[in-house]
Amino acid sequence: MLANTNLNSCNFSYFPVHIHNHAPPKIPSPQPIKPEQQKFPIVIKLSTRFYEKHCRTRTSCNSNWRDETGINDSIKLVPLQKLQNSFCCYSSLSTEENPENPILENEEICLEDENDGNNGGGGGGERDWTTSLLLLGLYVGLVYYIVFLAPNQTPSTDVYFLKKLVNIIGDDGFQMNEVLVALWYILGLYPFVYSMLLLPTGRCENRSVPVWPFLILSGFAGAYGLILYFIFWRPPPPPIEATELRRWPLNFLESKITAAIALAAGLGLMAYAGLSDGAVWREFYRYFRASKFIHLTCIDFALLSTFAPFWVYNDMTARRWDNKGLWLLPLSLIPLVGPALYLILRPSLLAVPALLSSSTSEEK
Repeated sequence: MLANTNLNSCNFSYFPVHIHNHAPPKIPSPQPIKPEQQKFPIVIKLSTRFYEKHCRTRTSCNSNWRDETGINDSIKLVPLQKLQNSFCCYSSLSTEENPENPILENEEICLEDENDGNNGGGGGGERDWTTSLLLLGLYVGLVYYIVFLAPNQTPSTDVYFLKKLVNIIGDDGFQMNEVLVALWYILGLYPFVYSMLLLPTGRCENRSVPVWPFLILSGFAGAYGLILYFIFWRPPPPPIEATELRRWPLNFLESKITAAIALAAGLGLMAYAGLSDGAVWREFYRYFRASKFIHLTCIDFALLSTFAPFWVYNDMTARRWDNKGLWLLPLSLIPLVGPALYLILRPSLLAVPALLSSSTSEEK
């Protein structure tokens, strides 16, 4: 069918294109292509999400495909009507006229993203709703455990500890457990670190579910508030303008100085708890077995530390740094310190054109 043809294409290995035609007649031998030979256009319509996933984010395609009216050889990528919400790839095909081979003239191949259905995916890090259901089951299990199964032998002591930690009760001569104090302040730093990981690369597709209310909630509820966002999260993140990166709060969250402060504070708190003697740790373990408050703070710490490597990897891939910074992924398993170290070393979003909006790219 495609004998005697020249076809310039964007990496079509990504496209599930199947053209069914009868076997072409035998042609004696290829003849050189003449300029005056007729050219038949092939029109391939792509959904916006398919284009964003397979072409816009791939270097091999960006070298051949151009938005709107950009042209590279015979390939031209232009938007169709707005109502169609798709793109066209025009590929010139030169072939000898052959009345017995009625092919390709004005032939239209419609491609839809295979993940454009009812799943939860939408880009390079997409997923289906199975993950959301599993997270929902985890959340329901946690609520059930907190209400019915967690130890609650010292409710009055729990209230006293909480007032001491938030400085409602001043110096009354009682010395708080050093491990508990370090754990409390680490949990205060974790929402700050998650804000740097989730904004803007952890936002939902088309900003359908805003992330900032859950980040604020995590400041009071920790992982118990963030899991609610994880259930509804759907990638890929929407494009962002460079001007937004230079404004509050993204300029603060993208700052290396901010990340260095988080790392230094995390190292100090981990050392403060780790250097405590055995008696302090045994006392903390007794609290853990009897106190619901301390029991839940330990679970919160474990959940935040467990989810952190995933969001480090999500941010790493969004910044196109997974080929160079993958060695940091095992280090992100270190509670608080590992993610904070990644935040210092990660590249700036301004160096990732795929995440910038089209208006920002045109300005450049």
